Amino acid sequence: MTEKFIFQATAKEQLQEQYDVIIIGSGGTGLTSALQAHELGLKPVILEKMPKIGGNTTKASSGMNAAETMVQLNHQIVDSYQDFYDDVYQGGGQQNNPALLHYFTEHSALAIDWLAAHDIHLDDLTITGGMKVMRTHRPASMAPIGGFLVTELLKQIDQAHLPLFTDIKVTQILQEDGHVKGVQAQIDGQSKTILAPAVILATGGFGAGQKLIKKYRPDLADLKTTNQPGAVGDGIELAAAIGAQLVDMDQIQVHPTVQQDGEHPYLIGEAVRGEGAILVNKNGERFVNELDTRKNVTAAINNLKENGATLIFDQSVRERVKAIEFYDHIGLVKTGQNLVDLAQQNNFAADILEQTIQTWNQAVQKHQDNEYQRSTGMERQLTQAPYYSIHIAPAVHYTMGGIAINANTQVMSQKGEVIPGLYAAGEVAGGLHGNNRIGGNSIAETIIFGRQAGQQVFKYLQKGDK
Repeated sequence: MTEKFIFQATAKEQLQEQYDVIIIGSGGTGLTSALQAHELGLKPVILEKMPKIGGNTTKASSGMNAAETMVQLNHQIVDSYQDFYDDVYQGGGQQNNPALLHYFTEHSALAIDWLAAHDIHLDDLTITGGMKVMRTHRPASMAPIGGFLVTELLKQIDQAHLPLFTDIKVTQILQEDGHVKGVQAQIDGQSKTILAPAVILATGGFGAGQKLIKKYRPDLADLKTTNQPGAVGDGIELAAAIGAQLVDMDQIQVHPTVQQDGEHPYLIGEAVRGEGAILVNKNGERFVNELDTRKNVTAAINNLKENGATLIFDQSVRERVKAIEFYDHIGLVKTGQNLVDLAQQNNFAADILEQTIQTWNQAVQKHQDNEYQRSTGMERQLTQAPYYSIHIAPAVHYTMGGIAINANTQVMSQKGEVIPGLYAAGEVAGGLHGNNRIGGNSIAETIIFGRQAGQQVFKYLQKGDK
């Protein structure tokens, strides 16, 4: 059995006064941009305000979308950048920033290759809502993508001896003659200046930020959230304080499948539906194309007015989604030795649930869902006992809005000009997703634009334009 990897944050006494680039945030974007900057010869530092490393990335479960990859070809899937672009553009209500979306889709396969070159292999595929083909890459172990990715990236950070500090909160971005020159940070109650000619904001969104949610979407203020408590939007506020433009701030995604009957909400990843699960109402009947966009599935659940809905799946689906082991371990899953047993546990009429499953299995067999026109996630019938259920309801999940950037990850001012030396990538940046993020695109965004930020900082410092 391999020894579990435990990353130790850098001791605060080792914090230096100056670096080439300060990266704020230790999620997938921050770790990737630091590695890329280091590999180009720069001296980066990662500052994380929370005691825990990884941000919201650690909560991601489904996978990483990419098109035209060798992994897809190995699975006999022929995809194209254009098809990927079209699916995301449609899924985002055609409100996506086209320049960001083009860069994203056309650099997705390179991001998979970059990870593989770092011995981080995503060799298995699944599908998420809004996608027409399997392009959601994940590890062959089918482990949840987020924890896997953070652990593997931290191994690379560790090997490269890159400084990563926790419990350091950046309070201000410093400028001189309009150019970034460093940050002001709080360390153990003391204010400290850290100098650098470039700053990358990788702080994530504001899904746990009641202040910003109430400001931009008061109608969502009472919903629970899947976000870690640090995702309050302070990176957005840091940028706005020096004149950065904000975009799409009212576009907040509610995820349809979140188990929230207990004290803590748990996101039930889209891969569960991608591998064949269905959703039923309190009578045990299907009511939606389960792999429609998150926006549409959420609306269908809310329209039931039943305080949520129930995911139904069998052992064959469970074997394809390792995260279910965790869900079961913490008590979120009901188990029935047969459908009658499962129906009783959920107060469904057994004959209705059995009929629902029979109709669904016929649809899978014919690959034609006459009821709700579902066309993906139909690789296997639900015939393998035991059967399982998870009660779910929508919760705040992701913020599509944020800091305005161009495809070079440069932060744009309210006048539409580049703020020299300031970069942003990942969920802190707005515009890529339009009015709805497709599952599997957030992890892809962290790697694709995290790499871009590291590369563009290198170019900026090479020019000496600081």
